[in-house]
Amino acid sequence: MMNYAEIISRQKEYFLTGETKNNDFRIEQLKKLQTLIHQHESDLYAAVYADFKKSEFDTYASELSQVYDALKDSLKHISRWAKRKRVKTNLFNLPGHSFIVPEPLGVCLIISAWNYPYLLSLTPVIAAMTAGNTVILKPSEISPATSHALAQLINTNFPPEYMMVLEGGIAETTEILNQQFDKIFFTGSQAVGKIVYQAAAKWMTPVTLELGGKNPAIVTHNTNLKQAAKRIAWSKFLNAGQTCLAPDYILIEEKVNDEFLHHMKDYLLKFDYSIVKGNYVQIINDRNYQRLTALIDKTKIFFGGENNDEQRYITPTILTDVTFDDPVMEQEIFGPILPVIIYKDLNAVISKLKSMPQPLGCYIFSNDKNVQNKLLNELSFGGGCINDTVMQISNPNLPFGGVGESGIGSYHGKWGFATFSHFKGIIDKPFWGETALKYPLYSKTKLNWIKRILPRL
Repeated sequence: MMNYAEIISRQKEYFLTGETKNNDFRIEQLKKLQTLIHQHESDLYAAVYADFKKSEFDTYASELSQVYDALKDSLKHISRWAKRKRVKTNLFNLPGHSFIVPEPLGVCLIISAWNYPYLLSLTPVIAAMTAGNTVILKPSEISPATSHALAQLINTNFPPEYMMVLEGGIAETTEILNQQFDKIFFTGSQAVGKIVYQAAAKWMTPVTLELGGKNPAIVTHNTNLKQAAKRIAWSKFLNAGQTCLAPDYILIEEKVNDEFLHHMKDYLLKFDYSIVKGNYVQIINDRNYQRLTALIDKTKIFFGGENNDEQRYITPTILTDVTFDDPVMEQEIFGPILPVIIYKDLNAVISKLKSMPQPLGCYIFSNDKNVQNKLLNELSFGGGCINDTVMQISNPNLPFGGVGESGIGSYHGKWGFATFSHFKGIIDKPFWGETALKYPLYSKTKLNWIKRILPRL
């Protein structure tokens, strides 16, 4: 096993030289990463296909395009984000001026997930680089080919004291987490997120956790049912449902259930999900495949339900007549199984959702502004869409992250820069214009003046 303490120590020493804080250095490294990704695209496509048969189209559309967008956004805004910002000075601190100084945190550990191995690795890496940190990336061992591809891309082109990929499984990750970092960023399951959080607490290390949850899609009668079915079908079965933001289940108003399901079936037939045709993927491994097949109640299959053990293939599957008591509703599905729950009373739905852990995403399908606002105001969730699904992740101007059990903190765009930064608040005062009010000896006269100057009810 590698000497992780030595690797981290070298990164700490390099960070303390101040080199990574230099804006020109940050820009140079981001451009270098941009060029390397472009030059090695074919290798990246081959690796992700080897892991779970993900096509070049899906890899570019759902991963690399957003990585390129993150690089472009950082390069465009880095000078402004990293610049000290003047803020208003209150009366008691006059004469003087106040400003905020962003500074990098130091050595950052990024532990990424297997389902979108490039997007969920490189996007936080780009944010950490933009903020001026050094980086250690630990990709998921569940997708070994992409883990190795990332190691080759980074470890052969960047000095280890600045950025390095560490590969390995549970034993290696456990040992890495025993080390002291200045920031830990984790994407993955809630169970592992708790382990990461506990490890960070030993050192008082700040943590961002990007987790998951059971994301509802709430469909009312007052929406475009055909378009709703199309958008939900696409987002749910993208990556064979192995997407943390995907709708985990549907809550459908009773009177439009039959029509909605008819549209869903039509689109699933039209989309013709097939690994051979390049618009579908395998389940990542046997363990997840067995877990998912066990969740399919054959008495409740409306569509799909077929599987192939050798190929780890599960057809897009819709389950009907589902209740919150069914086994499929006890955990995040993270696969191509879509339960549909009928409701009559929206208030009862809201009450039920409030009793459940806050999800990473929530999707509201309604053209009624009152319904939209009611759900937005009463339900807590990481982020979401109105009359669409998962697309919030594609806008770098929106923060991406969970709340409660679905995560801590957010990133993307300027929020990513903030996640990997500390903001120092500074007051700069001249020596002239000094007031004696704050200094002893205190008196009734001074108190009266203090009450005039300082805030009070």
